[in-house]
Amino acid sequence: MFPPIPDWHAMAALALAGLALILFSQDRFRLESSALLIFTALVLLFYLFPMAGPGRVLRPQFFFLGFGNEAIIAIVSLMICAKALEHTGALQATARVIADAWITRPRLALLATLLLAAVLSMFMNNTPLVAMLLPLLVGVAMRSKIDASKILMPAGYAAILGGMCTVMGSASNIVVVSIATGLGMPRLGLMEFAIPAGIGAGAGILFLWLFGSRLLPTRKAPLENTEPRVFDGILHLTAKGPADGKTIAEMLSMARGSLRLREIERGEGVFVARLPTFRLKAGDRLHVRETPSRLRELETLLGATLHAGQDKAAASDQWVAKRAEEQQIAEIVVTSNSPLHGRKVEGNPFFRQNNLVPLALHRKGVSGSGSLDAQRNVELEAGDVLLVQGRKEAIRQLKISGIFLLLDGALDAPMAARRNLAITISLGVVAAAATGLMPISVCALAGAGMMIIGKCLTREQLRSAVDTRVIMLVVTSLALGNTIAYTGGSEYLAQLFVYQAGGLSPAIVVAVLMLAVALVTEMVSNSAVAAMGTPIAFAVAAALGMSPEPLVLAVLFGANMSYLTPAGYQVNMMVMSAGGYRASDFLRLGIPLQLVVWIALSLAMAWYYDLPW
Repeated sequence: MFPPIPDWHAMAALALAGLALILFSQDRFRLESSALLIFTALVLLFYLFPMAGPGRVLRPQFFFLGFGNEAIIAIVSLMICAKALEHTGALQATARVIADAWITRPRLALLATLLLAAVLSMFMNNTPLVAMLLPLLVGVAMRSKIDASKILMPAGYAAILGGMCTVMGSASNIVVVSIATGLGMPRLGLMEFAIPAGIGAGAGILFLWLFGSRLLPTRKAPLENTEPRVFDGILHLTAKGPADGKTIAEMLSMARGSLRLREIERGEGVFVARLPTFRLKAGDRLHVRETPSRLRELETLLGATLHAGQDKAAASDQWVAKRAEEQQIAEIVVTSNSPLHGRKVEGNPFFRQNNLVPLALHRKGVSGSGSLDAQRNVELEAGDVLLVQGRKEAIRQLKISGIFLLLDGALDAPMAARRNLAITISLGVVAAAATGLMPISVCALAGAGMMIIGKCLTREQLRSAVDTRVIMLVVTSLALGNTIAYTGGSEYLAQLFVYQAGGLSPAIVVAVLMLAVALVTEMVSNSAVAAMGTPIAFAVAAALGMSPEPLVLAVLFGANMSYLTPAGYQVNMMVMSAGGYRASDFLRLGIPLQLVVWIALSLAMAWYYDLPW
């Protein structure tokens, strides 16, 4: 019998959930803005038109509880812990060892890379993990003459597979477990579902190792060679700085090494002779040709600032950080799907919108490509490398945006002195959660506190560690998921599901639900799909008389199976930029991988929970 339509409150909640899924999948809308819009609509709807009935009055306080939900506390705390690991360079030593292995044993090195990405992503957010691995692997590919497109996508997929295996492996996992616990299911431990998840992840990693590079075509990566990236930069001497009033000979001595000084500009278009006895003064502009790291070093040694030659207005604007310690320089590789491709530097709103100043341009195949002044009206091509300057937070946002490849030098030098402390604290968090000594939210919060007390990250990095987009997305998703459950919307959808699949065996029901969630999450945030799918899984379990745990895990696993589209997962967007992939390449490798992982997980779940076929 076709299920009856529920009351209008449930239908309104389902309609808002559908609108949320549409908005969350649109790149032209900011994620946090879409989430705030849906959240506001939800609160106003149930405030102006309260839901009557015993035990079912939803007040605004019901929705606001999401900001203090255990899932949010755990996610924010884990973000801080992951940022401390990144900042201290705790993982770089291991990554460098594997990078060296690529030169001598590439096949074994590929397996080690896949396993490293998977294991690390079980206990930290995979976005900063992949952000660390991608520039490293690009460099490895260039040095060992291996096509980067053959290894980057498998590495990204391995990180997604590993994140599926533990509660702290991804934000969507924490959301599913939190909602399921609130609905009455016993709390899942950190690695309680690691056995079936490990079987699925292991099958996926084995497939990627054996067939990943064979199924992927050779693509032209944005960065293809190891030539030194030398930029023509302009150093502005500051008043009372170390070089103010010094002769050129004295300035060269202060530079601690060779300095490729091209010319000295004093005043608009007035260039002076580079005589050793010529005395410099504040306001002089030194035109030099150096690598990014050397340019940054010269800023400090000479008391100078880096700015684009004709961008004097930008140099003084409020949106540029004024204190040197607040600024970074970064190398951005222009990719075919980035907003810089095919556009000019001159008048490009991208730089102002992202609080960045373009400093110099390096064109592939040209050593020292000329000053930026002469190339402001040249259209940027894939493979061009722009040197930009901006606040640390602006650089960090670029790195995790998924549409740019930022090279290794983009971040500050890690605080190696705090490395062991950060590793110890992280291992303590994992051990406390794995043994059940503390809930994940408590031990993650304690770990974040110890990272702050131990000065494993600065105040600036602490602020940048917390991603407001994730917070608003999770809060809105929790509110929608709980509302769908309380209004009866999940029961209605469950009845529709049972109406269509009620005659199937429990093992097949779990497999079908997992595949359905996996297909939806290809175009929508996995946290949103997880939050809305968990109450439905509970209602399906009640309708079929099954234990809710395997169905809840079907939602959890499905929300992590984002292999078919670049938009399905942030990691996919990052990989697409770095490897020069096309959208069709994700289908080429993603479809067989999805089938392998889905079949392996379906068999593992049926065996682990003794579900009849």
